[in-house]
Amino acid sequence: MTGTPEDPRPGPSQRPVPAELRPYLEELVRRTHAACGDRLVSVLAVGSVALGDYRHGRSDVDVMVVVEPSLPGAALHELAEELAHPRLFCPAAGLELVVYGTDAVSRPSGTAGYLLDLNTGPQLPDRASFDPAQSPAFWYVIDRAVAHRAGLVLYGSPAERVVAAPDRARVLAAIAASVREHTEGEGHLADNRVLNGCRSVVYCRTGRWTAKRTAAREIAATEQRFGPLVAAALHSFERPRTAAAALPAPEVRTFLRWVREVVDEAARPAGP
Repeated sequence: MTGTPEDPRPGPSQRPVPAELRPYLEELVRRTHAACGDRLVSVLAVGSVALGDYRHGRSDVDVMVVVEPSLPGAALHELAEELAHPRLFCPAAGLELVVYGTDAVSRPSGTAGYLLDLNTGPQLPDRASFDPAQSPAFWYVIDRAVAHRAGLVLYGSPAERVVAAPDRARVLAAIAASVREHTEGEGHLADNRVLNGCRSVVYCRTGRWTAKRTAAREIAATEQRFGPLVAAALHSFERPRTAAAALPAPEVRTFLRWVREVVDEAARPAGP
């Protein structure tokens, strides 16, 4: 799905959009273009769709929108209203959409930096934030890092042209913050905490962003002590979100402490 300001209709892309999402994302692009007009630069799928790991009934749809900074605030409010579920029915567990100005994503940053952060959908609490100070920055830093490497173009300019290459030190700091949040566990499914931890370790070791399930299989193969826990997380991840399995809390905490050690080691400056 790609398009131009003159023709916002979707076209071919570097990775197929899941069939269950195609009509939804086409309409999302149309409504985004209608609200933003010629100030719209790019619409990118990130997260599981971009990494080829979308699970219908389980995954959110993560979308990044890049606009000219001159876009009026009223257009952002209009966009939030037009994309809110069920006004635009979301077939996934939810939509997590973030709008950035080109000035915020054209250079590496450790801040949240968004113009709009919209969460909506059948399994997400509705949220529309226009103030990045309301949100912890680390999720946005990670999403921009994934977008630069793997962002799937739904409309406009390619991700690598509009989203700056990430600063590894900032990304590692963001990953460390995400691991701390997952260790606390509040509001996060246990299987997702484990799979995100696997992806974090693979990034630290290789510099690659991979799908959660791919990362989990890598960790299960190289860290046999965590094999049963990772296998249980993978099995749970195949279920709908509402039927996720409970994983042993002490084992999850032990695993995440190990993940944090790996991240801390990766962030440590090299010796002389």
